Amino acid sequence: MEDLKKVNSDRLYAFWKNFAIGLLILILMIGLNMLLPVFFSPIIALIAAAALYTILYNNRLTRKSNCMLVIYALFFGLVGFSFVEILVNIIDIWEVIPYRLPKAFSFFNAPFLPSLLLDPIIFITVLIVYFRRKHLSICINCKLASGDYAGSSRMAQLLSTESYLQLRNLILIFGLLSIITWGYYLFSFVEVNMSGKDYYVFVWLNIIILSIDELYFAFRYFNIYIDLKENNELISQEELNDMSSKTFIRYYVICDNQLFINPKTIDNARGSIPVLDTPFYTKRSVSGMTVSEIHKLIKRMTGVGDGELRFFFGRKNPGSDKNSTLRYFYFLDGKPEDYPEMNVEGEWVDFENIKKIYSYQPQSLGSTMVSDITRMATIILTQKIFNEDGFRKIKLKSYRPSFNLIEVKRNNYDFQEDKWIKISLFNSDTKLYRLKKWWRGIKKTEKAASQGW
Repeated sequence: MEDLKKVNSDRLYAFWKNFAIGLLILILMIGLNMLLPVFFSPIIALIAAAALYTILYNNRLTRKSNCMLVIYALFFGLVGFSFVEILVNIIDIWEVIPYRLPKAFSFFNAPFLPSLLLDPIIFITVLIVYFRRKHLSICINCKLASGDYAGSSRMAQLLSTESYLQLRNLILIFGLLSIITWGYYLFSFVEVNMSGKDYYVFVWLNIIILSIDELYFAFRYFNIYIDLKENNELISQEELNDMSSKTFIRYYVICDNQLFINPKTIDNARGSIPVLDTPFYTKRSVSGMTVSEIHKLIKRMTGVGDGELRFFFGRKNPGSDKNSTLRYFYFLDGKPEDYPEMNVEGEWVDFENIKKIYSYQPQSLGSTMVSDITRMATIILTQKIFNEDGFRKIKLKSYRPSFNLIEVKRNNYDFQEDKWIKISLFNSDTKLYRLKKWWRGIKKTEKAASQGW
């Protein structure tokens, strides 16, 4: 499974490039606001937002699985800035409120200072995206598409860590810029003429800090690239394309409520520390395998030929349409004592103990195993709590069901389908659920109509 632990150099470059383009668009927008007539400000911001949306759309169209959280946050930040700016000017013209707004807020007055609105609006938008990141549809759809719901691959972990770092970086930058610009405006600025110092604080400071940030992340990702290359953890898109099709197979061997695992597995995503994971995995240089071939492999690996093979779930590997990972259960009859030895190193562990480790020490489990248990638990528990419409079967919110491997064997759960995962993320426990569900239904109908369904 080592091929799955390498980082796609093209995706890493595209990840940095998207961030750099996002900041560059902001820099250009601030510069154009200074050069062009002030009433062009909301138009420039909307054009910049359209450019960011184009990046988002192209990524979704090409299905490159790049993390677009920063572009997503900046897009909504610029859209919000445009509409707030327009709204403020309408309020100022129509005199909706009895108090006159400061001249700096309206482009019909001089001096107009867009950074007073831009910096705090982007700060608030990025802050919201950061705290809502696990519930945003852009993140959920990305994880569901790859089946990597816990971010187990090396590339997924890198993108997740770095995207959160980028968001925290923008929160810090625009938070500081908001404090500086507003502090200067309230205590030092004189609304008569713009001096060189005023231009520096309200315009050039934004451009300089964002430019420094561009350089910092360029050096950062160059160093990450060098480190990965030296550790032989990089793989290019050309190498991926030249590779023959591969099918990775993971088996979970189960007897009663116990799982056969190897406590000394080395998982590169966890470092060199041994973790608990299934010892039954293999790779075949084919695009697909028959059930009988898959059954023969697990018989050979376990030395037990009368087990029941059952499909768990499978997905294409992110960044490569040629490779896929399949998961299977292999249920053995009787008790674990009937199978004291297997053809591989490992031991029987009660699933209740594994659940405790999963809950309190997930770093002790293999990263892919954590991802697989997350999917299994989410689908089973969601079906017990909610119906297909997302409403609770039992109104008592303190109800916390459980499950075991005997139940997994007895019931015919469909772990390949994402329906129950989506319900776990959007259900009657969500605030204003009925209203939001109604609105989603309208949007879905409009989308279907626009596509001629």
